[in-house]
Amino acid sequence: MATVDNSQLMIHGELTVSGRLIDASNATLFATLSLSEESISCIYKPIAGERPLWDFPDGNLAHREYAAYLVSESLKFNLVPLTVLRDGPYGFGMVQEWISIDEEINLADYFATDDPSLRAMALFDAIINNTDRKIGHLLPIKNGQLFGCDHGVTFHVDDKLRTVLWQWSGEPLTMFEKEQLEFAREVLRKDLDLTPYLTFQEISALKMRIERLLSSGVMPMPSSDWPAIPWPAF
Repeated sequence: MATVDNSQLMIHGELTVSGRLIDASNATLFATLSLSEESISCIYKPIAGERPLWDFPDGNLAHREYAAYLVSESLKFNLVPLTVLRDGPYGFGMVQEWISIDEEINLADYFATDDPSLRAMALFDAIINNTDRKIGHLLPIKNGQLFGCDHGVTFHVDDKLRTVLWQWSGEPLTMFEKEQLEFAREVLRKDLDLTPYLTFQEISALKMRIERLLSSGVMPMPSSDWPAIPWPAF
């Protein structure tokens, strides 16, 4: 029998909810996707379970989560777990592959290190204007790869970057990072259509943030106009 890959499971698998992450402010459900005797664990966030946010009046958090995944994949950051938009037992929403982190890594120490994967995450967050990069949203796995989760409050038109990853602020961008940003500019101009998920103004702001990073040539600095670190930080 042919093996069913995870993308097929995510799109076509039967979604069965088995629990809820009680610390989440919006409905965040732990579930299993099953297809052809194969299964994977996932997180399911139905749009019906979202709380309205005064500063994100347009669209929904599920679409922002999916847009973050598309940006991560299209710009070759590969930092967001496999994510789809689909129907489920509590309605249409975001479904994301569950990531089992390396339990030997102490996140309270790890987040403040100079790990290159964390720096890539910091740059990615600056691009998508992540307002909530907490320590607990970092998902390092045993093979050394890093993923990040919870990207619902991203892509705001105003600068709202809030993150625990400020250890490189003001440092010059590397040549590779500049090439990443130049590549991002071209992909957003020619290939990546985010209009089903974000407003025109949000997409314009996304492009402008990339231009600003290229113009400044440095990693972003925390702002004095709003809290630069999310609360709680974990």
